[in-house]
Amino acid sequence: FVGGEEANVADMHPAKIRHGGDKAKIVSGNDSSGFTYRGRFIEPEQPVQIGFDVSQKSHNSLRWLIERQGYRNGDLVYVAWSPKGTELPDSFGSTFSFFGEPEDEESSPPQPNDAAQHFATQLKKVLAGYKANLEPKENIVVIGLDSATPGRLSVIMYRKISGSEFLERLEKWHSDFAWHQNYSKKLKFVGAPSPADIAEAAYGQRLDEKLKQSTIQRLVPCIVDGAKFPKDIIAAATNRMTQRMAMENWEWNKCLGITCSIFRGFSIQHNKEYQMALETDNTSRDYLYGRLLAIADHIESRALYLSGEKRDTNAERNLQRFADFPYSTWKTIELAMTPYRSQLKSKRGGMLQRLEKEIDEVMSKFSTDDFKEDRRLSAEFLLAFHCQRQELWKSPETDSSDENNN
Repeated sequence: FVGGEEANVADMHPAKIRHGGDKAKIVSGNDSSGFTYRGRFIEPEQPVQIGFDVSQKSHNSLRWLIERQGYRNGDLVYVAWSPKGTELPDSFGSTFSFFGEPEDEESSPPQPNDAAQHFATQLKKVLAGYKANLEPKENIVVIGLDSATPGRLSVIMYRKISGSEFLERLEKWHSDFAWHQNYSKKLKFVGAPSPADIAEAAYGQRLDEKLKQSTIQRLVPCIVDGAKFPKDIIAAATNRMTQRMAMENWEWNKCLGITCSIFRGFSIQHNKEYQMALETDNTSRDYLYGRLLAIADHIESRALYLSGEKRDTNAERNLQRFADFPYSTWKTIELAMTPYRSQLKSKRGGMLQRLEKEIDEVMSKFSTDDFKEDRRLSAEFLLAFHCQRQELWKSPETDSSDENNN
């Protein structure tokens, strides 16, 4: 049925497709008492007959591809390849792995000041190398495998698309969903997170394995097919980000970059684009509230550092309430800043003056009705918070010792 030639038919087909202990089979017909083929066929040989050589070659090829370039998460596996053997980039990892660099914290390259422009140039350069090796009519195959039971392996996704279109979709994913990622002190890069990273950012690192795999299954079509990003995953990630006290500092910063990344990509899909830098001309209510929160957090954190205290700021402690009721919570945060303003005034008067001027500029961009509206903020406020915080750290008045200590 596969080669169209007369050959010895295989009675049994190989298992161990995904790993050495894998008992699941793609082709199997041994359930004569169940409902695998009963009601349609009398014998399992009737629906399909595959030659022994064809079965061995195809299963061994798939096993080799998965071992060499498969994307795994538990029993869930995705693999993309060219039937002609042309090398492809990492299709389902983060941009850091997409560029062909090892996932090693020690090897993370420093990012230049013009990170966004540098990233766009580097992405095009990397893809140009892969495009040059593709033939005009060369196709790419993408397959996804998962098992609902220990013995049955399902093909949950199968796509056959042209190589140029496949690379264009990869480029669009990595460029549209690009953001400043802060995975750790040594692993920082500009780009898109992997589907597994997004699942953990939305539902936590200890999420149920089935939920993680189902989330990844929903995200892979966004990369391969250019499908719309699921709105509920953004809502889950945003809600988790507001629960600042439930996460360690490194994890929160990592999830902040991922949440900003998926919100930016989702917005571009709906014809609204955000820069990867502070937009001082953006007068959106949610964006302005995010900027205010970042400035308030900066004032208090600098005052705490100068006094030798190490604790969470009022902005961090009230993050969830601020996201739900920004107008009323801002009053609380602003009043709580009074003693910290006094500390900065005596020790860093120039810094305080600059930060207060920044608050006044942001406040002037609000319309009265928008500012007093106490409805829940969207993920846009996190994006503004991240951009404003980065901009504040670039200030020449920020002590280098502060920066190293943050």
